[in-house]
Amino acid sequence: MGIYLDHAATTYTDERVLEAMLPYFKDVFGNASSAHGYGQEAERGVGIARQQVADAIGAKRDEVYFTSGGTESDNWAIKGAAEAAKKGHIVTSAVEHHAVLDTCKYLETRGFDVTYLPADGSGLISADSVAGAIRDDTVLVSIMFANNEVGTLMPIREIGQIARARGVLFHTDAVQAIGHVPIDVDALGIDMLSLSAHKFYGPKGAGALYIRHGTGIAKFMHGGAQEKDMRASTLNTPGIVGLGAAIELAAAEREQNNAHEAVLAKRLRDGLLALPMTKLNGHETSRLPGNVNITFRGIEGEALMIHLDLEGIAVSTGSACTSGSTSPSYVLLAMGLSTVDARAAIRFTVGRGNTAQDIDTVIEKTKNVAERLREISPLFAQYKGDKKYV
Repeated sequence: MGIYLDHAATTYTDERVLEAMLPYFKDVFGNASSAHGYGQEAERGVGIARQQVADAIGAKRDEVYFTSGGTESDNWAIKGAAEAAKKGHIVTSAVEHHAVLDTCKYLETRGFDVTYLPADGSGLISADSVAGAIRDDTVLVSIMFANNEVGTLMPIREIGQIARARGVLFHTDAVQAIGHVPIDVDALGIDMLSLSAHKFYGPKGAGALYIRHGTGIAKFMHGGAQEKDMRASTLNTPGIVGLGAAIELAAAEREQNNAHEAVLAKRLRDGLLALPMTKLNGHETSRLPGNVNITFRGIEGEALMIHLDLEGIAVSTGSACTSGSTSPSYVLLAMGLSTVDARAAIRFTVGRGNTAQDIDTVIEKTKNVAERLREISPLFAQYKGDKKYV
């Protein structure tokens, strides 16, 4: 069909995950909250998934709450902590996912003070900057585990240690990190963690929020008594079962998949950076193995993405959640890129189904498309002949 290099946006559902889910659509169809046998059978599937998630992140089973995905988990963690505290100060970063940023902006309208820490040129938020931002009235620190656009890994262990020493709750959006980075919430000092199944070959519409025992957090939705009376709504049993199966596979196969993605990403990165006037975005080494974010100077990234799509290659200009926007990536702008260079960036994210042949094809087609676009691009004149960009 084509070559898919947008795995940071979503992944396909693994056949083994789908196989685990299928009985829960028809045969094991009971409401997991019902007391009769049909409900109890469905609840057993939910319980297995809860343990699978807990095992994957080093948590206790009853610290795992199921949600509809990463956005809901982020909203619940941040709003829930804020509502429990009633007032105070929140520390986050300027390169967070909009699920965190927009939630924090909403809380500013409710009287909370929010500090948005700047990133350095590699997209990194330093632990020192977090330490310097914490105040006596700080109630929450929320820093993502890995950036969704440039793949930069944050110093989560150090941030967790700082937050714990200062008595402040620490939440991390680990949506991009699950399946790529070993996570132990106790060792890392994490109080709340968000994840979403469709980022690691599970189904869409299924996520989870880890909440450490003793964490002060308000319930997210009111209604039924599901999820220990913390999150009302009939449980999405097939999705939850799929999430559990997917995270178990992701943890078991992490090293194998990372090695595969890293080899292909290096091949892609080396091939693209060999083209004139290209620049890697994100941290040089501390990054997700399959993320390659490149600025192609003198080209409009949107045009490059569309032309690659016509060639059967799926990539993105940034987060899928902002793909309808014509504005340049706020993450790249926060890293210090100019508006022109931010508009010229493409995110390639490799997955476990890609091959070396895929990568070679992408390099060749990207080279050809970039050359054609530069010939007709008015932006190209700004860089042509400037040796520092060659």
